[in-house]
Amino acid sequence: MTNADYVALALFAALWALYSWVTAGAGSRLFPRASLNRAMAERRKDWIYNSLRRDLKMIDTQILAGLQNGTAFFASTSIFAIGGCFALLGATEQVEAVFRDLPFVAYGGRTAFELKVAGLTFLFGYSFFKFGWSYRLFNYCTILFGALPMMHDTHADRAAAERAADQVVRMNTIAAGHFNSGLRALFLSIGYLGWFIGPYMFIAMTVVVIVVLTRRQYFSEARLAIMDRGTPEI
Repeated sequence: MTNADYVALALFAALWALYSWVTAGAGSRLFPRASLNRAMAERRKDWIYNSLRRDLKMIDTQILAGLQNGTAFFASTSIFAIGGCFALLGATEQVEAVFRDLPFVAYGGRTAFELKVAGLTFLFGYSFFKFGWSYRLFNYCTILFGALPMMHDTHADRAAAERAADQVVRMNTIAAGHFNSGLRALFLSIGYLGWFIGPYMFIAMTVVVIVVLTRRQYFSEARLAIMDRGTPEI
């Protein structure tokens, strides 16, 4: 691999870490604008607290089931992607023959190709573990939600009911955080694919993916749709 490859890989890792740090809220002093993920965390709290005001919670259980099913889908997708990477390693000779004939591909040899595939496998493996843990946490969240008191118990001891609701909110938010991390890895794998063409394409595609994700988190219509009308835009 060339120096440009190492620079592209370092930039990829740096942008990934920086984006994760900012969207998690740790960089709020440098970038105070609330992200879509942070805004949704507040809506999760509103949802759980609202459930304390009703005894029939079929709607809430359907929402929890939907969160689990979506997480399971992406976990299965990650497994299939890992299998595809191993199949690609088994077809190295065929891929090598194709890449050598492509004028716009900076083919660095078999070893470099296998290292790139190994890195792609790591990305999908990382996303699988994130989705798998998220699925487990959503399962715990369902159990905690089932322990929420009924309406008359809530009125009898509001403080205890709110403590139980806070546990559900925290577990749900943590599960969502791991889900977002896995989804982010899948999105960034699109940028990583540019490395198979060349380091400069790797850099360009990574920047494009980060720009798209940043726009969706901070400047999208989805973000505006869930912001309180009385909350000033920052």
